[in-house]
Amino acid sequence: MSVRQSLLAILDQGPCYGYQLRHEFDRRTGSTWPLNVGQIYNTLERLERDGLVQRGDTDEHGHVYWQITDAGSAEVAQWLSSPVVRTPATRDELAIKLAVAATLPGVDVAAALQAQREASLRQLHALRHTPRPEIASDGPEDLAWSLVRDSMIFAAEAELRWLDHAGELLAQHPQHAMALELATERPKRGRPATRTPAIA
Repeated sequence: MSVRQSLLAILDQGPCYGYQLRHEFDRRTGSTWPLNVGQIYNTLERLERDGLVQRGDTDEHGHVYWQITDAGSAEVAQWLSSPVVRTPATRDELAIKLAVAATLPGVDVAAALQAQREASLRQLHALRHTPRPEIASDGPEDLAWSLVRDSMIFAAEAELRWLDHAGELLAQHPQHAMALELATERPKRGRPATRTPAIA
């Protein structure tokens, strides 16, 4: 999730001060990913360094209003019109954990898989029963909340489907046959070549 671009996009609507930016971010993401004010000000300072925002007026309460520059508006337009590319090299902790567990002798991978499945089911249940915040139904904040919550539900459902697939795959391979002993040959220096799945 890009906090940087999200804050820039909000500032493209008009000048805001730090706490106001946090509130506006929460309104637009269903309060799903709370930001602390320190993170917001650190981001604003980096945006200022990069020439994308500048400090504006200070009100009677001491709030410094930040405003977007032309370069910042151009970056927002570029971000909003570009697809989010999920790179194959992104590490998925769960996939790595199961892949390593499946190749270690003496590890009960089925038990690890079942524990994860139960946790994922609990997470999916919690997401489906998350109480709607006190916002007007059918309004823009309700739409934002629904988009974020539904995205998390679909991701949890996909994880459960993958866990079922992983269980079927693991059931086809006896654990004793799949265990990897430590390699006896010394690895060569340097970074190993990366192998990423081909995308059709």
